Amino acid sequence: MQLFSGQPMYDVFCRMQDFVATRTLPPSARPQPFPNGEPLNLPTTFEVAGQRRSLHALLGATHTAALLVLQDGRVRFEQYWLSGGPEVPWMSFSVGKSFTSALIGFALAEGAIGSLADKVTDYVPALAGTAYDGVSIEQVLQMSSGVRFYEDYSHPEDIGRLVAPMGGEGEFDAVVASLTRERPPGELCRYSSCETQALGMVLSAATGATLADYLDRRLRQPLGATSPGYVIHDRAGRDMAFGGLLFTARDFARLGELYRNDGVWQGERLLSADFVRASTRVMAPHLAPGAPLLAGHQMPLGYGYQWWLPEGERGEFTAIGVYNQFIYVDPSRRSVVVKLSANPAYGLGDDEALNKDLENLAAIRAINACLD
Repeated sequence: MQLFSGQPMYDVFCRMQDFVATRTLPPSARPQPFPNGEPLNLPTTFEVAGQRRSLHALLGATHTAALLVLQDGRVRFEQYWLSGGPEVPWMSFSVGKSFTSALIGFALAEGAIGSLADKVTDYVPALAGTAYDGVSIEQVLQMSSGVRFYEDYSHPEDIGRLVAPMGGEGEFDAVVASLTRERPPGELCRYSSCETQALGMVLSAATGATLADYLDRRLRQPLGATSPGYVIHDRAGRDMAFGGLLFTARDFARLGELYRNDGVWQGERLLSADFVRASTRVMAPHLAPGAPLLAGHQMPLGYGYQWWLPEGERGEFTAIGVYNQFIYVDPSRRSVVVKLSANPAYGLGDDEALNKDLENLAAIRAINACLD
């Protein structure tokens, strides 16, 4: 397997557990399938950058494996292509960052983490003297640590080092500890998967559990996951916090539903409403749409606690992973959209025409608009 090579990957992302080391997570002891709602007709076109595009063409070009649309917790649309299916787990990539953020919220609520103002090194002394020394947990949640790491998929020197432990080469913790400081923390939002891996280190130290075990206890079991899941780990046993989840589309959607309802699930509060709202709001100018940097490019999206924030007044937020994975949430329309993909052109350059992150988001927003 070679990422960002142009090779078709839809027959790999559906069975990553066959290629890399993973922990297996069982379905919930109380599985909760989503009920069906009124069927939704998808739009045939959508608009991006002032041009009309074909939705069918985009779904095909990005090797879409799953598209799931929920409204009020009911399935309005669900379809699978290629190697996808309702029981098929799929590689999360950076969609997993939003799950790690939620786990920080749980650890905060139970007192395992005292405050988001606490320093990373309060929990992970091994990072003392590294670029993460003196950085707060909240600054890491907001990708604003000031640590130098360029998430450039077409020139993957940095990201290549971080993903190598997936295949047994090195360890995640060592990569995090090796980074250097670029600028003072809290000034610049620079998207970096190392930030989320540092959060995973904090979680394990604070809770005394692996990320996989804590995720199973705090999210998958109470949210009624209906299918087995998997979490990738390195040779040292450290779970891949920045994108190593292998879940079905429906089980990815459960996090979106929890956040759509401000942390309430089936009438029971699981996660603090204040944490959910802080996670999905722009809290400083350097986090506003147009300010966050991905590699060398300014993103026309804002950033929260490991969630991307589209412009507009609807209060939407979305998890985004490479190869065009999405969990999109619009509380105003009471909706969640999951798209799982294997865009073969992803990472062949830093051009939006290849990567199609914003084009996919525009298509998802057009689908969501049909729910009015």
